[in-house]
Amino acid sequence: MASRDEPQFFTNARRAGRIVVDEPPKLDLEAYVANYKGEVYERGRTRFDRLLLIGTCSSYLYLEALKAAVAEAKQGQDVQRYEVAVSAMHEIAPQDQDAVPDLGWVDRMKKKVKADTDKMELELKGYKNNLIKESIRMGYDDLGQHYHRIGDLVKSAKAYAQMREFCTTSSHIVIMSLHLISVSIDQQSWFAVQTNAQRIRAPGGQKYPEAEKNSAKLSAAFGVAFLAQGSFKDAAEEFLSADPRMSQAKLDDPTDDESYNEVLTPNDIAVYGGLCALASMTREELQKKVLDNSDFRNYLELEPHIRRAISHFVSAKYSACLSILDSYKADYLLDIHLQRHLESLYFQIRSKAIQQYFIPFSCVTLSAIAAAFNIDEAGIEFELTHMIKRGNLDARIDLVDRVLLAKKVDARSQVHADALATAKEYERTLHLRLLRMAILNAGLEVKGPKGLGTGGGEGGNWNGAGDLIGEPQGRMGLRGGGFR
Repeated sequence: MASRDEPQFFTNARRAGRIVVDEPPKLDLEAYVANYKGEVYERGRTRFDRLLLIGTCSSYLYLEALKAAVAEAKQGQDVQRYEVAVSAMHEIAPQDQDAVPDLGWVDRMKKKVKADTDKMELELKGYKNNLIKESIRMGYDDLGQHYHRIGDLVKSAKAYAQMREFCTTSSHIVIMSLHLISVSIDQQSWFAVQTNAQRIRAPGGQKYPEAEKNSAKLSAAFGVAFLAQGSFKDAAEEFLSADPRMSQAKLDDPTDDESYNEVLTPNDIAVYGGLCALASMTREELQKKVLDNSDFRNYLELEPHIRRAISHFVSAKYSACLSILDSYKADYLLDIHLQRHLESLYFQIRSKAIQQYFIPFSCVTLSAIAAAFNIDEAGIEFELTHMIKRGNLDARIDLVDRVLLAKKVDARSQVHADALATAKEYERTLHLRLLRMAILNAGLEVKGPKGLGTGGGEGGNWNGAGDLIGEPQGRMGLRGGGFR
């Protein structure tokens, strides 16, 4: 349940310019986080990240989310995460019992982590002494997973990278690369995500049989990386090409290899892919690559409102499309991958909608545009001003008559200018060819020494009428019957 009395934390956050979501989201928190792998599973860190984000950004769900984050952290072995969750709880809701750290649990977990680390490092040392490649590889694998669970991502990545020397099959390389992708996503090292995902795809090198089986995971990893970097078109292409087998994954079954819910769910692919496509593709591309895409349709069926929004945009029902997106804005602002880019995504979608709406008109009143997009005149004037400044809209605003005017282009004058430019170029070419003929007739051609090719010698070897174009004519002069 959300508290009606907003903590001072969120007031200070607004003053500092941080994102605070006041509206109640449509999502059910318990059902939402249940779709992701938790701390009890290997590499299941995204559930905690999402709970902590909701707890520190939503003034409606903060208490429920933070209590769940504290409980989630205590199920794992990452002491630092537990301390972060308790610190956030103490800052936002200091009166809650979970705001007091469980020092006994912290001490016990630190001792357990140290004992497990020493044991695994000792076992790995023994494997190295025995020189058995497979045992060494498994030792690094276990050590990397252990470091990942306790939150030491740098050592985890290092352990996984050291596996490469002891990988003897293509399956081993794919497993190593998938581990590195998971760690890199948690580190937000997006270049490393793309590098390791590309290693599995290997379009120009060795093709791994496991690449096809993991193609949906690779598309998801590439899509998340491109989205984080603000490359919405590339992100859309990756999400739209995701293999539909992931859409049938059983999220509550940790043994299902098709699931990738330690990073994202099929619902996330539908939302991320749909929003990136709306922001970066034309209406024709949306129809062909999204709505007519039989593979991506499996994902869109999980989020029907995204499909409706895209259908409305393709049908030029821009107000209905934007209304759907606005109704889910609170949910998307609480998503760890969308939050930083949502305003940019929504701005690009609205800009495209306004551009498409304005195409049939030579002028339209600001009140009509505001009514069409369900916004007040001051808001639409602000958006139009920014679009014109950025070069997204070729128009002018008449603030006296309150109308948006398309820039008039005199087609007849443009045709005349093009015709005159063509005639001048033709005249210049003809003059140079006549000059070439006069030079040949007067015997003034200067041939360069053999082997130097075209342009050799002092005067150059002028073979062909076009060689004179742009050359200075006063260097050697014209004698006798030269053409002037």
